[in-house]
Amino acid sequence: MSVALSNRFQGGKAFGLLKARQERRLAEINREFLCDQKYSDEENLPEKLAAFKEKYMEFDLNNEGEIDLMSLKRMMEKLGVPKTHLEMKKMISEVTGGFSDTISYRDFVNVMLGKRSAVLKLVMMFEGKANESSPKPVGPPPERDIASLP
Repeated sequence: MSVALSNRFQGGKAFGLLKARQERRLAEINREFLCDQKYSDEENLPEKLAAFKEKYMEFDLNNEGEIDLMSLKRMMEKLGVPKTHLEMKKMISEVTGGFSDTISYRDFVNVMLGKRSAVLKLVMMFEGKANESSPKPVGPPPERDIASLP
């Protein structure tokens, strides 16, 4: 029973190859943004593009280079701000200008580097602050006794 490579969502060698191919494709798009005169005055552009690529790869669940409705839903739930189906469709429409049902990496970077306030820019900022403010405890939990229980 043979399964196509694109239909396999398990880890392993095939997954590593998919991620490597995706990373090369996104790195090529990043190079286009670095060479674009429109963004030449942007501060820390290489660092920003690297961070955008990392976040985009994290939420591109199907490894096809697009964030679809379910990937966006996962992103919003991970941030603790779940949205309705209609709200997410509106977000995608705002980012793509209504031309697509998915967010491409170019659209994602354009929104993040753009001057207008967009939902994805707020999401990235919020996620960064959430990671800074609440470091996860390490090691075993502290011992508790009956008196400390509510």
